[in-house]
Formats: sequence, C-alpha cells, structure tokens
Amino acid sequence: MLRITKNLTKFPLFNKPKVMEFKRAKLIACKALPNYRVWIQFDDGLEGEVDLSYLVGKGIFASFKDLKFFSNVYIDPVSNTLAWNNEIDLDPYVLREKIKNSN
Repeated sequence: MLRITKNLTKFPLFNKPKVMEFKRAKLIACKALPNYRVWIQFDDGLEGEVDLSYLVGKGIFASFKDLKFFSNVYIDPVSNTLAWNNEIDLDPYVLREKIKNSN
C-alpha cells in the first residue's frame, strides 16, 4: 500500500498566507497635458502625471493621434476609469501603480 503524506514545509509559499494590500483606486480628477500626458488625482490624495505617449497609434489608441480627441479625457462615472469618447478606457489601478512607481 502506498502512503502519501502531506509535507507542506517543503513549499513555504503555501504555508504562510500572504497579506495583500488592496488600496481602492477611485479617480476624482483628471486633465490632459501636452505630449500625451494625463494628470490624475485619487480620492486618497495621491496625484500625479502618467505618460501615455507609448500608446499613441497602437491598436485602439490610434485615435490618440488626434490631439483634440486625446484632450477630451474624462472619468467615466459608471466604471470609474479614465476614458475617451466611450471608445477607450484605462484601469485606475494600473494608473495608480504608475504614479506610485514614478515617485
């Protein structure tokens, strides 16, 4: 008879529960800036600029080539995302991390 024992000590990642810090990312203000940058502010006071120039002209971001289109950025009240004309939206959690990592 084969006896299987569970020895989780060999796998320390499974032994210790990791505490994940989850910070809500609620956008409260945004403004388009020159050179495809956007200033955004979160409800906890975190604010900063995010450079989106690397997206210009790629896939759905082809619309960003039109500066008038890019400057019409707003916060979608339903999804709480940074949005453009119901065509493009960006995740506030990703934007929050970009700001935190740039400071």
